[in-house]
Amino acid sequence: YRMNYKTYHNHKQYLLTIAKMGAEQRLIKALELSSITKELFISGLRKRYPDKIENEIKEIYLQRIAKCHNRNY
Repeated sequence: YRMNYKTYHNHKQYLLTIAKMGAEQRLIKALELSSITKELFISGLRKRYPDKIENEIKEIYLQRIAKCHNRNY
């Protein structure tokens, strides 16, 4: 296994940046990333199910999130 130095360097820089942030800034960043992830997931569902209406997409989204949530415990 060969580690990609650039990836490692970026990850290290990310951790240093996060460490310098205050608690409120880290929370804001976490919420922002969560929102972006949700938008990408819903966008992917729309692409996968182009024939579904918005309510159906929302239902699929909620079912998938429920599956993931239950596996965390």
